[in-house]
Amino acid sequence: MSESQGALPEVASVWVQAEVIDVVSDLHLSPDMPRTLAAFLACLGSTQAQALVLLGDVFEAWVGDDVLSQPFEAECALALRAFAQQRPLLVMRGNRDFLLGPAFFEATGAQDLPDPCVLRSPLGQALLAHGDAWCVADTAYQQFRAQVRHSAWQSAFLAKPLAERLAIAQGLRAASQAHQQDPNHSHADVDLEMAGQHLAAANCNVLVHGHTHKPGTQGWGSGLLRHVLSDWDLDGHGTPRCEVLRWSQAGWHRLPPSAC
Repeated sequence: MSESQGALPEVASVWVQAEVIDVVSDLHLSPDMPRTLAAFLACLGSTQAQALVLLGDVFEAWVGDDVLSQPFEAECALALRAFAQQRPLLVMRGNRDFLLGPAFFEATGAQDLPDPCVLRSPLGQALLAHGDAWCVADTAYQQFRAQVRHSAWQSAFLAKPLAERLAIAQGLRAASQAHQQDPNHSHADVDLEMAGQHLAAANCNVLVHGHTHKPGTQGWGSGLLRHVLSDWDLDGHGTPRCEVLRWSQAGWHRLPPSAC
């Protein structure tokens, strides 16, 4: 791992004045996921959390901030803004919505979270990440990730007409769904040695991430603790899944949205 060869870059730190914090990722919201959207909107309207953190892949695809002109994305932005007007809303980019830009954050009132970052609160501190950058065993994905995160690629893509970008996203979504239905398909996991290095550099012993669609809590090495977030899918693509990870004075607990 290249990161093990030298000092890691300093990790950004974000303070949230909240003693009940909900953390969610991998909602993959899209027009063809109406039940999932409904569950998330209900969660936004009913949660008792004092802050909400979205750790990437809020949307199945985000082809540029001008997509806010589309009815679905506009509806989502309005709901997020309504929440953010009352309580802190923090959003990190994922591998599906890495093109979230300034107009999105202005429209929603969300705070832009760097990946990774340390979340500090009266509860303590935890290292947050989407997780995809540390899935280094998936070399094909890492090559794709490096390409699409390059400023030249993004400039060229965003220069295309919106309709063309939406069509490209639809094609990529279809290919991704076909790949996931392959019985040999498996989401790569984060490299725990790399994750441990980042935890040490950030002076944290708790890591929270998404991306892998393998929810669970795991302890490893020297008291380190990893919470992996659930993806959300209530629209018939396999076993129904939706889960909120809540951080409070009682610790970390997994809840269905209806219990929030």
